[in-house]
Amino acid sequence: MKAEARVKARAARRAAAIDARSAAAALAAAAKSLSSWGPVAGYWPIGDEIDCRPLLAALAGLGCPLALPAVVAPDQPLAFRAWAPGGTLVAGAHGTREPPADASLVRPGLVLVPLLAFDRDLYRLGYGGGYYDRTLDRLRRGPQGVRAIGLAYAAQEVAAVPRDGFDARLDGMLTERGLIGEKGEG
Repeated sequence: MKAEARVKARAARRAAAIDARSAAAALAAAAKSLSSWGPVAGYWPIGDEIDCRPLLAALAGLGCPLALPAVVAPDQPLAFRAWAPGGTLVAGAHGTREPPADASLVRPGLVLVPLLAFDRDLYRLGYGGGYYDRTLDRLRRGPQGVRAIGLAYAAQEVAAVPRDGFDARLDGMLTERGLIGEKGEG
């Protein structure tokens, strides 16, 4: 069920990515409201994922500490390493880019999460590796907690994301049309 949903979601995201530049600029407009939740862990976009780099640059301009994820081992939570726009990146797992292993570890207050599809219940369809689900579970068990906001094109919304007991619910979804949940639209 999830495999079929991933195929459909990739096609919808590919079609939505045609106007990627204006969508990325719309996300960047949310920087001020998100900066108070820092440090913020973003991601380096791959393929036709919505580009969060303009948002990360805007957050950095507001003095918000940033981090990017690194896969440290299969079936383990992600590590978040300090990063600033223009900082050094190395090849990571699954075609990503990440800060080098000697970059400082960061415990984020907000994690920006890539995805294939999402629903109004704030669940996401990921790529199937479980990295973000494990990571959010670990961070939410800590004394400080963490917020998780999915980043997507509005066209990636589906009626219901197939899910199981391991899937982590997000606190909100940020699209080029605005924030859903977490003080945004319902």
